[in-house]
Amino acid sequence: MATQVLPAAAGARPAAAGRGPKLGRRGREALAGLLFASPAMLMLVLFLLIPILMAFWVSLTRWTGQGSPFTSGVPFAGASNYADLFARNGLERTDFMTSVRNIFYYVLLVVPLQTGLALGLALVVHRRRARGRTFFRTAFYFPSVTSSVAISIVFLFMFTGGGAINAVLSAFGIRGPAWFSDADGIVHVLLARFGLHTPPAALTGHGVLGLSWWDWLAGPSVAMCAIIALVVWTTSGTFMLMFLAALQDLPAEVTEASLLDGAGRWQRLRYVTLPMLRPTMFLVLTLGLIGSWQVFDQIYIMSHGGPDKTTLSPAYVSYATGFGDQNFPAAAAMAFVLFAIIVLLTLAQRRLLRSRS
Repeated sequence: MATQVLPAAAGARPAAAGRGPKLGRRGREALAGLLFASPAMLMLVLFLLIPILMAFWVSLTRWTGQGSPFTSGVPFAGASNYADLFARNGLERTDFMTSVRNIFYYVLLVVPLQTGLALGLALVVHRRRARGRTFFRTAFYFPSVTSSVAISIVFLFMFTGGGAINAVLSAFGIRGPAWFSDADGIVHVLLARFGLHTPPAALTGHGVLGLSWWDWLAGPSVAMCAIIALVVWTTSGTFMLMFLAALQDLPAEVTEASLLDGAGRWQRLRYVTLPMLRPTMFLVLTLGLIGSWQVFDQIYIMSHGGPDKTTLSPAYVSYATGFGDQNFPAAAAMAFVLFAIIVLLTLAQRRLLRSRS
């Protein structure tokens, strides 16, 4: 029986032999996007992901800094470098736990203060009837774009014994402290004003992670308070812009409805503005938390961890351990412990804000 060959449809083009299926519109767009993003992705892999993996490998070895850490002659230590930070008594553990205590009080003060100040400044410059809004926006944001090194040096001169801060305090009859030479915590200073100069015996024994309870309850030192004032002043401008952008994006209909319902200024702020600013609030708190735990340049310039290690930060201890003591595995382990702390606190903060919503 003869096979009948049907004629091709008008305008139809025969498929070329060996040619694969053509990409659709979405496929072409995805391929184009991948090609455009590939240089940035390659840079991130080469200069971010690979160095992180290399540093993690160093934290698992006993590398001395001589030669390559990837040779077979480098002893493998496993998790012992991490265990030394929590279980082995030594100078590295004491310094790291002291820095964790210091940064705990630092974060406890910096994050709420800079968030509250940034929100307040954003509300002030967002008012339509406020005069000189452009000038004040620039003035509030200017410290954030100024070199942190220059501002740290200026603050260092301001907080010296004969600096401007003590001169202002002396004008009100207050004797200013020697800011960067006073190692006492502000809690201890306040207790001394009430006659408690010696710690109770119950607080001088073994506490947590190598530090006594009296050390944990000391609060930030006087020198750390000066650094806190510097950081709050220099970071609030950036977060102010984030809040300001969010305020300008709020729907005007909601505000007008609250006005028609008779809501006052504080009621609108509490029940209308702040709930709609929740995503921006989470962003500001997260960035503030990460930046606070990673503080380094102000510590390096203004105090080098002194006086009496009361301004040590985990980032500075990691740097000093690696490049000062040449103990690169311990420094890498400190860096990854700090990374784990930041991730856990960020997840907890996200969960807390989500549960409150």
